[in-house]
Amino acid sequence: MATLILSVIGSDRPGLTQALAGAVLSAGGNWLESHLSRLGGLYVGSVLVELETDSVDNLRSAVSEVDAQGLEVRIAPAVEGPGAAGDVVHFSLVGQDRPGIVHQVTAILSGLDANIEAFDTHISVEPHSGAPLFHMDARLRLPPTLQAEGVQAALEEISAEIMVDISLSPAAEG
Repeated sequence: MATLILSVIGSDRPGLTQALAGAVLSAGGNWLESHLSRLGGLYVGSVLVELETDSVDNLRSAVSEVDAQGLEVRIAPAVEGPGAAGDVVHFSLVGQDRPGIVHQVTAILSGLDANIEAFDTHISVEPHSGAPLFHMDARLRLPPTLQAEGVQAALEEISAEIMVDISLSPAAEG
């Protein structure tokens, strides 16, 4: 069996997910996981599929038909690594939006050797003032030598500087 990742981007319109699902099915593939969304007016995302190794060329052919409909699809082999060790935590942050928040937070996490396994951000409007609020949610895999309290302490050192509220909590595996 081959496990592949399809990366997609194109102008958002109805039917794109169905076209992509049709290409996977026509090649005999199984749709395992996906992260698809409208971002900046475009349809973007990734899909993890599994299919027989001798059907990979069929998938490439089916995807080329989707490409012709205006959805750019790239195919890459998935890489299975050894099982990750260390605690998994959910990290969330909310604060007044300003440039540099993601850079500062990810610099701290990188310096701690914490791996970001999932990462989502969005902007909302503060109800009373109408000011933009930045929201960040992440799933972090900590190195075996690091506990959540160490991450919390490191992030709290910059939380006042970047004026955000942060929280960490245990996350479920998977």
